Amino acid sequence: MNTHAQNDRPFQPTKLLLCLGAATLFWFLSALNKPGYTLNVEYPVRFVYNDSLFIPTSPLPRTVQVNVSSDGWGLLRHAWLPFRVDPVSYVVKDPLHATVINTTSLTAALAEHVKKLHINYVVADTVDIRFDRRQKKTIRLMPDSLHINLAPRFVVSSVINLTPDSILVDGPEKLVRGLGDTLLVTIPGKRIADNYDNEIILNHFRHPLLRTSADRVIVSFEVGELLSPPTDGERVKE
Repeated sequence: MNTHAQNDRPFQPTKLLLCLGAATLFWFLSALNKPGYTLNVEYPVRFVYNDSLFIPTSPLPRTVQVNVSSDGWGLLRHAWLPFRVDPVSYVVKDPLHATVINTTSLTAALAEHVKKLHINYVVADTVDIRFDRRQKKTIRLMPDSLHINLAPRFVVSSVINLTPDSILVDGPEKLVRGLGDTLLVTIPGKRIADNYDNEIILNHFRHPLLRTSADRVIVSFEVGELLSPPTDGERVKE
């Protein structure tokens, strides 16, 4: 009997891989316990200001990039900060004169807010912000009665009702103060010969910073046919 052949064992790659994996895991866990790691993370920020008096005229950032340091475990736990923690509050003290974020003030707020990490600095040198006074204005809606397209010998025979008859526009002062006191509502339709009752979309305020109390108006009026030739005081739209 060949005893040498019986003692030879075949190469087992699975066991080798398991050993390498265990060694790698041990090294990784040991490395995570060491201090002095740094990482740039995106941290959520919430801007605090009197939104009844002021309105941002450019989009406020939802996150800021922050350089933090900790041991490996601390950074691993906070690798997804924007999705796992409450945002830090940044107070805008003078919105009309604020043009950039005070990174020193924000760093101090982050240091107070985040206890398990050391906040080194806010990465961005400047983050632009812009505000304007918030203004509201009531605009009266008026029907464009001179350009209603009626069928021959038909006239508007009642008051033209608009619901609502006015809208409230809210936005930055520089935009709102340029709006007129009334808005002429065009009444769509050709050769109208029946009583009118339609909902009309108001697409006059498309600026993203403007908000309106309503974006459509219901217009209704009655239409009648003339049975005799119109007099000088009557107008027929053809």
